[in-house]
Amino acid sequence: MNYHRLIFIASLILLVAFLTACGGESDAEPTSEMADMAMDSPDELDTSTEKMSEAGAFNVTVSSNTDPVELNEIHSWTIHVETPDGAAVEGAEIAVDGGMPEHNHGFPTTPEVTEELGDGDYLLEGVKFSMAGWWELKLAITAGDQSDNITFNLVLE
Repeated sequence: MNYHRLIFIASLILLVAFLTACGGESDAEPTSEMADMAMDSPDELDTSTEKMSEAGAFNVTVSSNTDPVELNEIHSWTIHVETPDGAAVEGAEIAVDGGMPEHNHGFPTTPEVTEELGDGDYLLEGVKFSMAGWWELKLAITAGDQSDNITFNLVLE
């Protein structure tokens, strides 16, 4: 046997040993817990679509205008902003950021608020999710003399 063939056989043996040590084959069915782990999202991730901003200046709701949210499609969302006592916030400026924290990249598009719809509603356009997993939608809201931030966690399959 030549030297290269021995190296190849030894490499195969080490690969099989490694795969066996890592769990090898299993008859177990995938569980929802396994699926959650595959999506790279932390345990007990808050995925609520309505919540208070970080400093409590605004109560904010986000909703996709597409149900279900499709991957690799550009779509729009409605952002509803109100005061803590429930009054609609008019004339807000909303900056948008976000992306996939576990993959360390932003959105593949540049989502932006394009229109104030009235009654505290704002149209967010240009949203695209390029893959399944955990995404953050970050909003910086300024209205009158109030400024605050809020992050929404989305887990897409």
